[in-house]
Amino acid sequence: MTETSLSSQSFPMSVLNNTNAQPLIFFLMGIPGLKATQYWISIPFCLLYVVAICGNSMILFVVLCERSLHKPMYYFLSMLSATDLSLSLCTLSTTLGVFWFEAREINLNACIAQMFFLHGFTFMESGVLLAMAFDRFVAICYPLRYTTILTNAQIAKIGMSMLIRNVAIMLPVMLFVKRLSFCSSMVLSHSYCYHVDLIQLSCTDNRINSILGLFALLSTTGFDCPCILLSYILIIRSVLSIASSEERRKAFNTCTSHISAVAIFYIPLISLSLVHRYGHSAPPFVHIIMANVFLLIPPVLNPIIYSVKTKQIQKAIIKVLIQKHSKSNHQLFLIRDKAIYE
Repeated sequence: MTETSLSSQSFPMSVLNNTNAQPLIFFLMGIPGLKATQYWISIPFCLLYVVAICGNSMILFVVLCERSLHKPMYYFLSMLSATDLSLSLCTLSTTLGVFWFEAREINLNACIAQMFFLHGFTFMESGVLLAMAFDRFVAICYPLRYTTILTNAQIAKIGMSMLIRNVAIMLPVMLFVKRLSFCSSMVLSHSYCYHVDLIQLSCTDNRINSILGLFALLSTTGFDCPCILLSYILIIRSVLSIASSEERRKAFNTCTSHISAVAIFYIPLISLSLVHRYGHSAPPFVHIIMANVFLLIPPVLNPIIYSVKTKQIQKAIIKVLIQKHSKSNHQLFLIRDKAIYE
């Protein structure tokens, strides 16, 4: 069935009512107008997923294994990597399934589950970036109290509070989606389920869903972004009061990786919103490609930025790789010796 026929197909109301025993089936969108080259276009996306999964897994592994990295800054970095890894895995199956196998069907429950994790981990990343901004604020403005303020217990509480916040915000949003009925086109606009995209297909009143979605956005990223900005205003004020230019430079250098992480999270998010709002003249495939690329930018670039900018992470990765190589060589020698003596 083609995308055009799917878009224009109508279904009876009784079949599409969410209270019906028969599960609702939606159709994910590939790249309209580029079906012949869709397989080849998917290869760069596959490579981006590989980089995101491998990079964030490596960061998590070195922070876990290297005792010198058991510090607040790196605990928050591991939270960021775990969030980015989860965000990548949320859309991996549906995106590559659509691009490679034309597996476009998804039922409502699976769609809601994907939305819960997709939006939840997006909001989680915003919260982690705020926690990292607080970490830099304490480290620069109150260096002598850094270890007493950011204890392991406090870091665990911060992580749990972000998790509880996201679950508490996302559950009502998802529950109200279950109440909607759908009676026209069942074709979504992305290769994954997106809240605004799904509720627009409803033929019942979705104002409550729109309000809940807006509230979720404002109470997470809408709250976190100004707080991050405020923390950097206080950091800049504190750094400028330092007499030594060398010390000022060192203080600012400790923030460059985090500023980059904030930029690559919020700029694509804002850009994608603007494209959806004002880019109606752009071809549909531009929206699809941009939506998939922007979703992968933070998971791909964050581990690269922290690996390049943070010397401790560089040293830890090199140490882990050398140790792994040494163990492999040692096992080969043992196998060879055993073969010789036998």
